[in-house]
Amino acid sequence: MSGFGIKPPFTAESAHKKVKVAQDLWNTRDPEKVANAYTPDSIWRNRDQFMRGHEEIKKFLTKKWERENGYRLRKELFAFTDNKIAVQFFYEFYETKEGGVKQWYRCYGLEDWTYAEDGRMRKRQMSGNDVPITEEERWFKDGVDVNSVEISEKHL
Repeated sequence: MSGFGIKPPFTAESAHKKVKVAQDLWNTRDPEKVANAYTPDSIWRNRDQFMRGHEEIKKFLTKKWERENGYRLRKELFAFTDNKIAVQFFYEFYETKEGGVKQWYRCYGLEDWTYAEDGRMRKRQMSGNDVPITEEERWFKDGVDVNSVEISEKHL
């Protein structure tokens, strides 16, 4: 089932599926594909940045993934209503520092999504915090299924 085929009103099952479709889409790191999951006039707040529409979303995502190397994301359903979904998410990425040293980070955050009748997202609000981690602390290493990682209560 494509993400657009999952339309409001949501059930526990359809909300969970919608979250995992979004997770997989974002893990492509393809701004064009990701932007198409949103309405043309979609409103976003990502931390302290505000944007509207596909062009601003694609520009934002392009810059984001140029900076966030090795990006791997996991989203989990937090709550839902008829046309809204809230998710808890975790993603890891690295930045290359002076001397070519990789500094890894894990972002912990929450998102609030509102959907249009056609199943595309029309509003997205994201709050997140980046925490420096070591290579050994990483959860989402290459070849690891992000859904198989056990995340302890300490992190939830």
